[in-house]
Amino acid sequence: MPKFFSDPEAIAEQIVRDVGTELVVGLPLGLGKANHIVNALYARAVADRSINLTLFSALTLEKPKPKSLLERRFIGPVIDRLFGGYPDLAYADALHRGALPPNIKVIEFFFLAGQWLYQPFAQQHYISANYTHAASYLLSRGLNVVPQLVAKRAVDGVPRYSLSCNTDTTLDVLRARAQGRASFKLIAQVNSELPFMPGPGDLAADEFDAVLESPETDFPLFAPPSEPVSDTKYAIGLHAAGLVRDGGTLQIGIGQVGDALAQGLVVRHRDNAQFHGIMQRLTPGTEQLVAAETGPFEKGLYGVSEMLFEAFLGLIDAGILKRDIDGVILHGAFFLGPQSFYRALREMPPEQLARIQMMPVSFTNEIFGDEAGKRRARVDARFVNNAMMATLLGAAISDGLENGQVVSGVGGQYNFVAQAFALEGARSVLALEASHQSGKQTQSNIRWSYGHETIPRHLRDIFVTEYGVADVRGKSDADVVAAMLQVADSRFQDELMRQAKDAGKLPRSHEISAAHRENYPERISAALKPARDAGLLPSFPFGSDFTDVEQRLIPALQILQQAQRTPLQLAGLLWQGMRQPPDAADRECLARLGLDKPTHVAERAYRALVTAALQRSRMA
Repeated sequence: MPKFFSDPEAIAEQIVRDVGTELVVGLPLGLGKANHIVNALYARAVADRSINLTLFSALTLEKPKPKSLLERRFIGPVIDRLFGGYPDLAYADALHRGALPPNIKVIEFFFLAGQWLYQPFAQQHYISANYTHAASYLLSRGLNVVPQLVAKRAVDGVPRYSLSCNTDTTLDVLRARAQGRASFKLIAQVNSELPFMPGPGDLAADEFDAVLESPETDFPLFAPPSEPVSDTKYAIGLHAAGLVRDGGTLQIGIGQVGDALAQGLVVRHRDNAQFHGIMQRLTPGTEQLVAAETGPFEKGLYGVSEMLFEAFLGLIDAGILKRDIDGVILHGAFFLGPQSFYRALREMPPEQLARIQMMPVSFTNEIFGDEAGKRRARVDARFVNNAMMATLLGAAISDGLENGQVVSGVGGQYNFVAQAFALEGARSVLALEASHQSGKQTQSNIRWSYGHETIPRHLRDIFVTEYGVADVRGKSDADVVAAMLQVADSRFQDELMRQAKDAGKLPRSHEISAAHRENYPERISAALKPARDAGLLPSFPFGSDFTDVEQRLIPALQILQQAQRTPLQLAGLLWQGMRQPPDAADRECLARLGLDKPTHVAERAYRALVTAALQRSRMA
């Protein structure tokens, strides 16, 4: 049986006594980190420089850090409400300050997007790795401690512990330990909010060497609120929803596109006539619409995804995710989401929860190991993931910049692209916005070329932007360029086409058809407006931890943020807000920001700007 502790410093002392002063600690990705144990080990190493501590991690979670006055007033209460009791990771703070002691290393293979840009230590110690390779890299470095957040329950009076949110790499290294290929201490920190998930991550107490459990070390789970789904993301998600076959298999990446795709599938299933109407307005020309999958889900889908998030539960509730494999309709390797997601898993009836199984990442992300069974299960798979940019020749840029700076990481993207080519009937769908705002300039996310690639062009398959679908698998370079031009923002099509022609990759006579010459944001907003007004495409399709007032403020603050890039727009907002007084609903929003009774010039200006932005958001 494990040793039981209520004090994190005591358990850290025990770890050092058992393992020694060369500590190679593998931290679960994201939610599953045992923060109190990690902080206690960090404090021991800071106090005793004879201890060499290596923390091997991914997706270090941190509370948002607002900067401007409005950010602080809007996000501050949200942070207190959702993250107030979440214990900060001491190593992350030291990294930001450049104050990591020389005897401590932090090595990550996946960053929270943009979190460590231009932070030298983090960038220099980043390991570029497929998610499925992380466990082997840990073992090769001499992994000797795995501290993990767990759920606990008693069965016939005997405690059992669930790896819950992070079976991903932990089950893989436990298998290596069972086979005699590794030796490490598995340390548990019990969390009362963590759902107890059935499956191979349901472990007996004797799998653990020590357990930390105390009211003082219990804490609210990190629960990032869902973001509102924009028109652009909805358009991408709806186009992707037309690629999913009934009776098939689904994997979705996290974020607004995932929520939009899931909601698109819900509308397609529950209100098929409306879905057809939306797609007719949204899709340029007729070729893509004819090829789209638009029927409801009679057979249903089976889900297999490295990450589970709230949208999957929405698909279960809608009766879409229902094709079972040995009684399981959804396999995952880790999860992260808002408080409502964790609560839904905790309160789910056992017979329903049994249909959701948490597995090692080697199971979800690869076909090796029971390959025949996986091939039978993963029929007509659609692997939908996000990219930042793409080239006209079909390469994808998803994790970093051409100067070598890492934005996030490869994670499982390559694994799923490889599966799409290995499995019969499977497709890889990479989703990206056609353009983005950089300061005052709009830039195309489809480039002629780029100095970094995550997915090379010889693995090109399907790209989706808000303007449509580019199916480029097995196509010639000229056909790929032509297809990618059709889903590019029309403000950049001519220059992109010129570059392709100058490089000899497109005939001089090539022209982009008229149907694809109206790729402007205004067309997308107009196409989606009837469905938005009808409530079919809500900003938060699967609920929100934001209050009603905060939900009203979000689009207004987005309008204000966009206006700040153009002085004339900002001045126009200020003038409008000074001339038109707020109504009762607006005053409630102003009170939420502490602007209902401004006390100085800056607050009066912000009050006017927010008032005008609220008025414009209602007219959008």
